[in-house]
Amino acid sequence: WAVGARPGQILHNCFSYHLTPAGMMVDSGARAIGCPVIPGGTGNTEQQLMAIAALKPTIYAGTPSFLKILIDKGREAGSDTSSLKLAVVGGEALPPSLRREINDRGVFVLQGYGTADIGSIAYESRAMEGLIVDEGVIVEVVRPGSGDPVPDGEVGEVLVTTLNPVYPLIRFATGDLSAIMAGQSPCGRTNLRIKGWMGRADQTTKVKGMFVHPSQVAQVVARHPEILKARLVVDSHDNVDEMTLHCEVKSGGDAVLEAAVAQSVQALCKVKGKVAFAAPGSLANDGKVIADIRKYE
Repeated sequence: WAVGARPGQILHNCFSYHLTPAGMMVDSGARAIGCPVIPGGTGNTEQQLMAIAALKPTIYAGTPSFLKILIDKGREAGSDTSSLKLAVVGGEALPPSLRREINDRGVFVLQGYGTADIGSIAYESRAMEGLIVDEGVIVEVVRPGSGDPVPDGEVGEVLVTTLNPVYPLIRFATGDLSAIMAGQSPCGRTNLRIKGWMGRADQTTKVKGMFVHPSQVAQVVARHPEILKARLVVDSHDNVDEMTLHCEVKSGGDAVLEAAVAQSVQALCKVKGKVAFAAPGSLANDGKVIADIRKYE
């Protein structure tokens, strides 16, 4: 509703419906408003474009990077995506440059923030001044590792409490960093606001909407005894996430090992990644298993 969805408008839902709950969360919200839903799910770009051209949805829901891919691929293929006017995005960061690109293509985009465990935590309104905390949860911002609330405006870890009688969670630590904003939104909504996603409190990160954990990197290394040490570097080019697993190997590595490690990365991390070999002792000795070097400008 905050993004502008109204009864009768068709919503094309590109959040996943399997193994993650985001697809059903958005689906149920759209249906509560009275919006018919195209359950697009993830991937299958060509089929998604055919559905958009034929059914002409007004609203997109999904990750912002996939929306950009759909619009760009649609232009290349001559497939009409002009019906899309609104987008509610989540699952990954929405840097200002990507927001501008999507807006310049005729789609007004706002973001939501949530987790699989909690559901909706906060959402953006058309004022676009921070994220308004969902009325169904209690949000605190605390000093990472301590649980002590920090002063308003100071960056800390987001803790969320939901008193849902079916699935209550008390002070659930999201691992995300944010800060509480003073005052209320100019749009008129009066609930607490946070500044939005400002990074991770731990080394876990999100790549193309999927969490990648240090433990997954360790599982990849365990599969391949040739790897002495590994460091996953996450970057972004043209607002598309990329990750490369840098591996120290004694032999210098070869194409066979590279392909095998890349296959393990996709199988265990659920996201494709490149593999780069390095000499023993050349990776940084800073304790990092995952290095997120993306810049959101």
